[in-house]
Formats: sequence, C-alpha cells, structure tokens
Amino acid sequence: MSSPTPAHAAPRPVRVLLVEDDELMRRSFTVSLERYGYTVRAAADGLTGLESFRDEDFDLLILDVMLPGLDGIGLCRKVRETSLVPVLMMSARGDGLDIVSGLEAGADDYVVKPVDTNVLVARIRSLLRRATYAPAPAAGQAPEEGAGPAEGELLAFGDLTIHTGGLDVAVGGTPVALTPTELKLLLEFAAHPGIVLERHTLLRNVWDYGWDGDSRVVDLCVQRLRGKLGRDRIETVRGFGYKLRR
Repeated sequence: MSSPTPAHAAPRPVRVLLVEDDELMRRSFTVSLERYGYTVRAAADGLTGLESFRDEDFDLLILDVMLPGLDGIGLCRKVRETSLVPVLMMSARGDGLDIVSGLEAGADDYVVKPVDTNVLVARIRSLLRRATYAPAPAAGQAPEEGAGPAEGELLAFGDLTIHTGGLDVAVGGTPVALTPTELKLLLEFAAHPGIVLERHTLLRNVWDYGWDGDSRVVDLCVQRLRGKLGRDRIETVRGFGYKLRR
C-alpha cells in the first residue's frame, strides 16, 4: 500500500488538453500556459485530441472550433458523452454561429482569437473554480477539523431536488448530471427562488465576468439546463432575465 501524501506536498499541476491546428498558436499557448504552472498536452487535430482525452485524465480542455478531421464542436460533443470536464472553446472569427454551436455542444465558455494570455488564464481560472465549487459553511459555522463533507441542505422545487452538501441534483428522484457551470448556475437560481436574475448578474456571479460579457453564454446554458431539468422549471422574464419557479 502506498504511503499517504504528506500534508505539505505541493498540489498536482492542473492538466490541460489544448487542441489547436495552427502550429505557431499551439506552441505559443503551450509555452504561455506552462509559464503559469499548467501541464499542457497539445494536439493538432480533433481525432488526435479525442484519443488524448480518452487516454489521459485532464482538468480542462481548450478546443479550437476549426480543426481538421473532427472539428472542435464535434469533439466537444464526443467529450460530453462521457465527461463533465470544463471545456473552453476558441473561435478565430468570433462568428456568432460558431459560438452558439460550441455552447450548445456543451462548452462552458469561449474566447475569440487572437486572445491575450492574461484573458485566457483568467477564463481558465474561472472554469477551474466552478469545477471545484463547494458550498461555504453557514455563517458563523466553521468546519470541524477532520470532519467529512457537510450534510448540507435539501432544496425542493416541485420534483426538482438539490442537495447542497453533496451537490446532487435529481428530477423525480432520477439523478441529473450537470457540468460545473450548469451546476453553479442552478445553485445561483436556487439561492434566489422566484426572483428575476438579470443576465449581467449571472455573468458576474457564475462566469466571474467583471464586465458585461456576451449574454449568449447565459442563454445557452439556461437552454441546456431546461433540457435536463424540464422546459418550464426556469422561466424567461422578457427584457430582464430568468427566474427559478418555486
């Protein structure tokens, strides 16, 4: 039996799969991300990227939309068949159709090339925070040393149930698998049931955008949530935003 990892041991580096067909960009992104401490595996086409994804464990995927063989959108769909790993899409043109298609395929966020390294790293950190999201202890309550996960609270909205401790979601008793972004968005709605949340508020609280970003990421994520939870669970309030029905 292997000995336990010492408490002071350095955390495992974040593993990133980068799929980008442009050799210069691929090398540039790889070098830049490695300088920030990430471990990067790079692939030049979608099929090679899919093989790498199936062979290794990654904490985050960065996929270019335009790839030879299997494009980034098709690759994202393949990934979502088996995994909820965070996915960041890159679009060279900022084409609306590319962006919408990527988000519909299950991507969590996107950037438009050319992209500044600082912006790319900020988006990566935001995605990783969502992927490791855990509810904070109740006010004035500190977790006990050595204690297991908090029991949390069971929230119910009709046949939709959310266990805030285990981050388990079910509809009619059937478990529902959500990506980290979908889960955090649902928890944001659940914290304000019946209250209209504006898109810019959701961009700030869920996507960590410190500015007014593209609201399509909100709209498409809500659309994906509706597909998993039921079409009527999240209501659109035209001209304002969305609200979770009690």
